[in-house]
Amino acid sequence: MYIYRLQILSSKSCSEEQLNNIIGVSSNFLYANWGIEIIQSGENFSEILVYFLSLLEGKYEKLESIGISRENISIWILYEYEGQCNMEYDPESMKKLGESGILLCISCWEK
Repeated sequence: MYIYRLQILSSKSCSEEQLNNIIGVSSNFLYANWGIEIIQSGENFSEILVYFLSLLEGKYEKLESIGISRENISIWILYEYEGQCNMEYDPESMKKLGESGILLCISCWEK
């Protein structure tokens, strides 16, 4: 099982509604100021990354106006596995992620 998450954590006093309006999608993750969580049975990071980055594209100035910087935004991959855990990501996805300045977090655990 793969869980992909785009989340915003901030000590600033912005509301979930403000973030929903700026990003254009309602949060479905309760443990952050704002977040989207997608659960899939297979690996699909490249497509999910493109989707997550498209939600943020052109909105960084609006986010900064309410106190949210790129340092407050992260993309998570959470993976439950049996036996061995291997992941590989294509260079283009990594380049897009690096250019965005968004943090990538990976957490794996054995069943």
